[in-house]
Amino acid sequence: MDSAVTILVGVAIFVGIIGIVVPVLPGAILSLAAILVWAIVERSATGWVVFAIAAGLIGVSQVVKYVVPERRLREAGVPRRSMFFGVLLGIVGFFVIPVIGMFVGFPVGVYLSELQRQRNNAAAWTSTKHALRETGVSMLIELAGTALAAAVWLIAVLFIV
Repeated sequence: MDSAVTILVGVAIFVGIIGIVVPVLPGAILSLAAILVWAIVERSATGWVVFAIAAGLIGVSQVVKYVVPERRLREAGVPRRSMFFGVLLGIVGFFVIPVIGMFVGFPVGVYLSELQRQRNNAAAWTSTKHALRETGVSMLIELAGTALAAAVWLIAVLFIV
């Protein structure tokens, strides 16, 4: 196995993990794609087993990152519509205020949608805090799945291959 490829794959996995925390890149997908490239170049059963485990871990985290926060938001009474407006303003904010606009636009979008729905500042702010908390939970779930996949890859590189 070419060590340059291994290093580049490691860098791509790391950049993918950063992309989860700073949502500019599709972090989990980038990390999984890097592990796939490694498995293709590795050309061994170990490479494909590592890729399968990584795909399973990342796949499960992708499902869970939507299911758990969605259920909690529903229990807190925050409708999907408010999350939609938060994401929409987050995207707009990303282009209007580079780098930090997404982090400004999302809560503003949720807050404005909730303020329009509930007609109460305190209730809108409470809903916004729930949405922010569950967005953080979603990111942590995706981060955990991708970090576990990266750990499986790293163990294979250091101790098996």
